[in-house]
Amino acid sequence: MRYMLLIYNDEAAMASAPRDKTEQTLAAYGAYTEALKKSGAYLAGERLRPTQAATSIRLANGKTNVLDGPYADTKEQLAGFYMIEATDIDTAMEWGARCPAASTGTVEVRPIWEMTDYLS
Repeated sequence: MRYMLLIYNDEAAMASAPRDKTEQTLAAYGAYTEALKKSGAYLAGERLRPTQAATSIRLANGKTNVLDGPYADTKEQLAGFYMIEATDIDTAMEWGARCPAASTGTVEVRPIWEMTDYLS
């Protein structure tokens, strides 16, 4: 089964972190990504640009409304993701707990709803 590991962190804290701390964090993510790949669990993963680069779109009454920048003011922002393959939720949660973000922010582990799950 596929799972998304959604990574939430405080963008302001990340942006103001000292260079050596940023390098340590990037090295930790590199090691984590490599461990996922070696295990065969890794399917995809990317870091996202800050919320200031985001555009939110809503359709209301047939009209498209576009909002630049972050839509909601929250303590933590979606910073990236991994898509993994795991035999069950417990295994996916173990990978989530190993993610560097689990010690500085939040890692949300969410099963992917496969098309065959709701079409059958």
